[in-house]
This record gives sequence, C-alpha cells and structure tokens, in this order.
Amino acid sequence: MHEIVASADIEGISKTVRSPANAFIDGRLQAARSGRRFETLNPATAEVLGSVAACDAADVDLAVAAARRAFNERKWSGAAPEDRKDVLLRLANLIREHAEDLAMLESLDSGKTITDCRAEIGEEVPRFFQWYGELIDKTFGKIAPTDESALALIMQEPIGVVGLVLPWNFPLLMAAWKVAPALAAGCSIVLKPAEQTPLTALRLAELSSEAGLPDGVLNVVPGFGETAGQAIGRHMDIDAISFTGSTETGALFLKYASESNLKPVALEMGGKSPFIVLEDADISEELIENAVSAAMWNGGQNCSANMRQFVHQSRKDEFLGAVIERVGRIRAGNPLDPSTDMGAMVSAEHRQRVLGYIAKGVSEGARLVTGGEAPLPGMAGYFVRPTVFDRVTPAMTVAREEIFGPVLGVMSFSEPEEALAMAADSVYGLHATVFTRDIDRALHFARRLPCGTVSINRFTEGDIKTPFGGYKRSGSLARDNGTEALEQYLQKKTIWISRSKAGVGATSA
Repeated sequence: MHEIVASADIEGISKTVRSPANAFIDGRLQAARSGRRFETLNPATAEVLGSVAACDAADVDLAVAAARRAFNERKWSGAAPEDRKDVLLRLANLIREHAEDLAMLESLDSGKTITDCRAEIGEEVPRFFQWYGELIDKTFGKIAPTDESALALIMQEPIGVVGLVLPWNFPLLMAAWKVAPALAAGCSIVLKPAEQTPLTALRLAELSSEAGLPDGVLNVVPGFGETAGQAIGRHMDIDAISFTGSTETGALFLKYASESNLKPVALEMGGKSPFIVLEDADISEELIENAVSAAMWNGGQNCSANMRQFVHQSRKDEFLGAVIERVGRIRAGNPLDPSTDMGAMVSAEHRQRVLGYIAKGVSEGARLVTGGEAPLPGMAGYFVRPTVFDRVTPAMTVAREEIFGPVLGVMSFSEPEEALAMAADSVYGLHATVFTRDIDRALHFARRLPCGTVSINRFTEGDIKTPFGGYKRSGSLARDNGTEALEQYLQKKTIWISRSKAGVGATSA
C-alpha cells in the first residue's frame, strides 16, 4: 500500500501520476472510433491534465455489444456467487493498494482536496466493493405458500446490461455506489463518467480486469452528455439505467427511455435540503461544525448540501455569529495541500454559475455576511470563497434553486410548525437535518419532512447499509446503497411447478 505523503512532496509526486487517455471496452483501452478527444483540466490551476477519448454512439454500440456478449456467455452473470465474491474482494484490495495514486488523480481531475480524496478512496470506495461482494452469497429468493399441488419459487436474476451515468462531484465514490451492486447482481455494465472527471473511472476499469473480472463485463466510455450519455439513454439493448446528476438531465433520461425500449431508469438528482435548529438546541461547537459542513463540504458541490438553514429567532444571532467565525477559519486553496479545507469548483462554467447565484442573492435583498466574488490571492483556478447570507427569505432564488457551491443562507422562524412548513416548501426532497433535544419533536419532524433521509442532531447521509435517494424532483423510487441498491439491477422471476396428476401415487417397478 502506498504511504501517505506530506505536502512538501505531493506536488512533485502529482506530476508522476499516470493519467488514463482512452476508453475501456471489452477488456482493453482503446481510442474513440472517431479519433476525437477532449481535454480534461485541473480545476485548481486551469491547466490541461491530458486528453481523453471522446466517445459517441459508435463507441457506446461497441461497449453494449461487448457487455451483451459477456452477459450471454454467463462467465459473470452465471458464475457461482462465491466466484463473483472473490473478484469483488480482490478489487477492493487492489483499490486499497492503489489508493494514494487514485486519490492524487481524483484531486487533480476534480479540484477536490487530497484529504477528502484519500478518505473516500482509501476507506469508502473499497468498502463498497467488499460489502457488496460479501453480500452476494447471502441474498436469497423466496418460496410462496401453495397447496400440495404446486411449488412456487420466486427468484431474482440480473436485469442484463445496465448503463451507469455518473456525476462529477464524487467521481470514484459514485462509481463504487453503482458499479459494486451492479456487479454483485451479475450485470454487465456500460459506464459513462462525467466529462469533467473521467480519469479515476478508467483506472477502476483497469483494476477490475486485474482483479479477474471477465472482458466485457465493465466498459467505460468517457464523453459528453449529448453524445455518449444520450446514446446510452436511447440504446435499445441496454436493459436499465442508473443516473446520478441534475434533475434536468434526469428528466432527459426518462424521455430517452420513453422514446426507445422503455428501460427502467433509477434517478438520484438535485436537492435543496434544510438544516433546522429548534429553540431547545444547544448552539455548541459540534452543532456549528455540522451546520458549516452541511452547506460547504466538498465546496458545497453535494446534492444533499443543507444550504437552507432555519434557526429559531431567539437563537439566530448566536448561531450566525458562531457560523461566521467557523467559516472564517476554512482554508480554501491548493487541493494538494493536506491543510486545505476547500478546493476548487469543478470548472470555470460552474464557478460562474455559483457566482451568479451569489449576485442574485444580493440583488434580491439577502445580506452578504462573508464571502462573495473576491478571488483568492495567487490562485489561478476556479475558486469561490465560502459565502454566508443572512436575511434570506423563502421566496428568494438562493432559497429555492440548487446552487451547488459553498453558500450558506440563514432564515429565522418563531414556531416549529413554521419551520416545518418552510422546510417542506421545495420541489426537492433529498435530505434534511434537525437539531433538537426533544425526542418527540425530532420524531415529529422526521415523519413530516418529505425527503429520503432525515438526520437528527448530526449532518450525515447514513452509511453503506442505509438506502440513499430522494422524494419529489430529487429522485425516483430506486435507491443507492444498502441491500436496496441491488433492486436496481435485479428482476424477479416466478417459477411455478405443478405436481403431475399422472405421477400422484405412482411407484417405480
């Protein structure tokens, strides 16, 4: 396993990290059939990291054909559960062995801090492959009750070839969220990483081959949404889609499915999640740490970010003062420096989008307390300062639309039901956090908030064992994580065996 290195050495080592350049189809790296390529940039420096194969419909066709052949040959889909388990456990160990290189590659490609990348890739990503690997031989079908004339078996089978379309905010972690359960189910995969962050998904494909995954089972086609993404969504030989990203793009995948083969589409999309501090909550250092993390973890580039923060009017001044002090200690800057708390926005375009929302907040009357447009000294990349608004109202744009940047907005309320009504007043329903010392109030809010995850007295999305997804425009009925994730990639089959009347009472000669 690679040794964790200090900031003095990390810049030099980053120049030696190998950057994958081609698609991974049918067990090997290959250029796009068109020969086209696109540049991937380092968001922290705005410099080109390298160029990557720009896949389109022709490459998706190749990848789907390879995935279908692999599925039909049953080297993976029909393999013994123990054999598939062994491969996923080997892959988990290979990720651990290469964790430092993968973390470096992800930080360079995404602008995420090396500290976050190390934690995600060294701990969480391999845990997903291990957990779903160990689940493979512990998943059972059912026998339905019948009379003595029949035996009714209910089996679960892999759905077939699945298209997995990833976001750019947690590139390798989101790949693990989808690839691990899809492989555990026995499916073959065509995966499209976000065009902003394609590199670690390509390395994952190489490591999966090294772990013993048969050729064609995992294919990675980097490219753009309107080319490779749409080709996956419309493909007549892809059996299901699992997508994480914006609500607007998720709607396109529903359209693509309706206009092609009616494939099921699992969606995990945007959010505008509330953070609620009731009157009885203790405005402690822990609560403030959770409030700031809820809004600004990963630079706010998180679908479950709790940007809307509702605080009882009697506690608002104390809360706001503590938040301002804590935000003032966030170190934004070079993601490769282990002391950095916040890296860059993923692209120049996204930085301008976030700054546009900040300007909109000011123009609509919110009070800009700290942060805003001022650039970071000496930083050439796509940085946004941690930003706090006071006097936000529920009708403001910054309170209704997903910003996906390091912006925290404070609103006050006088009665708990007022907070509940404001929190629920959103087209999204992904996540919520509630701080209170009253368990009855906690349960009341948890039951009444229309969202997929409610966290009490801590900002958390749960862990690998708990399903993650949203209500309303935040998602579909499908869920990532937990045993529920397997349901995206399995279909149920009933086998009804009737007892032969001719055989009743018959004896052998």
